[in-house]
Amino acid sequence: MARDGERGRDRDRKEVDSEFVDRLVHINRVAKVVKGGRRFGFAALVVVGDQKGRVGFGHGKAREVPEAIRKATDAAKRALIRVPLREGRTLHHDVYGRHGAGKVVLRAAPAGTGIIAGGPMRAVFETLGMADVVAKSQGSSNPYNMIRATFDALKREDSPRSVAARRNIKVSTLQSRRQGGDAEAAAEA
Repeated sequence: MARDGERGRDRDRKEVDSEFVDRLVHINRVAKVVKGGRRFGFAALVVVGDQKGRVGFGHGKAREVPEAIRKATDAAKRALIRVPLREGRTLHHDVYGRHGAGKVVLRAAPAGTGIIAGGPMRAVFETLGMADVVAKSQGSSNPYNMIRATFDALKREDSPRSVAARRNIKVSTLQSRRQGGDAEAAAEA
């Protein structure tokens, strides 16, 4: 029994030293009916991020809640993705994502807007380190589908640097075209 206590303290110390922030999004209690009655188990959905552009989510199942959360956190740390952020606070462009019946729309926002998003999406943005974003979920409100749809959208996010590299042009050329396009649109209006 003393060994479990030592492992618990050691785990807590690692979490303090770790650069990751984790957020518990959802816990689901499930029952298995057996001859003697019901056996309860728990499923946890956790989002982990370093608040500097890396984020991941994980799902863990166990007979006790803390063990399910630990499994989900480990799975999330193994599945981290990097998301390019503009000025370290918002998206470079608007993106759409979907998973199953869950659809999300993520929009870049000006400084000072804050995180305007519901439930599971808010946890993703906070652990990602995003400060300004407007998000809307449509369709399924199931937390698993919303998280997966949000990650689908974040994977579609491109930075100007990656777009310029793909097109074999300089970032400054790409940016000047963007400003030029805005000026032409304003002149036509």
